[in-house]
Amino acid sequence: MKERKQACVTGASRGIGAAIALRLARAGCNVTLHYHSSAREAEQVAEQCRAEGVEVTLVQADLTAVDGVEQLFDQILKSPDVLVLNAGLSSYGLIQDVTPDEWEKMMNVHVRAPFFCARLALPHMLRQGWGRIITISSIWGITGASFEVLYSTAKGAVVSFTKALAKEVAPAGITVNCIAPGMVRTEMMTGAFSEEELAGIVEEIPAGRMGTPEEIAALAAFLVGDEAGYINGQVISPNGAWYC
Repeated sequence: MKERKQACVTGASRGIGAAIALRLARAGCNVTLHYHSSAREAEQVAEQCRAEGVEVTLVQADLTAVDGVEQLFDQILKSPDVLVLNAGLSSYGLIQDVTPDEWEKMMNVHVRAPFFCARLALPHMLRQGWGRIITISSIWGITGASFEVLYSTAKGAVVSFTKALAKEVAPAGITVNCIAPGMVRTEMMTGAFSEEELAGIVEEIPAGRMGTPEEIAALAAFLVGDEAGYINGQVISPNGAWYC
């Protein structure tokens, strides 16, 4: 029997992270689900994944903290073959209103955590000559957004990190790709904007709708598969032709 791949998904308690975790479980991966504070939601995702017949490990860690990555990896039982770096925070407002504490938290969760998670996961991937790393950026990491300068800055760093790391590890059979979604219907979006505001944004999207977490998860699952082995260092933005 073929040994199951080990996948670790950060920010897996809801939204895109939860959808990716479930999709990878359905593909036969054992999954480590990271969450910060949403323990109940994370357990619900874990139950769904276990129903697919795979091993599931729940790990709590605060990736906005300086030592968050160490908190996470100290609890991981098996080194991941697949690492999905999804954990994140939203930030909306003028640059003048950003505090140093907000800056630190945003950069820790979006930039520091992916960098050092990958650093700790890579020795295992390098030894076996195979690995998949997927970063989750945003359409604003590509083109930037007013009133979201801090968020755009962090997500732009994720794009550059992805491209550079892919060049470094491609000779070892490891791929590193970035998914940069447009507007996706998650709690992060519905919690930040009213339905009227969301409808106004949707009017600007040629596809005429928001994406779904499941659509992002389908792309992630493809990038994990062997058929995607020559796709490396790419930034793929599912956004309904909003930005192309």
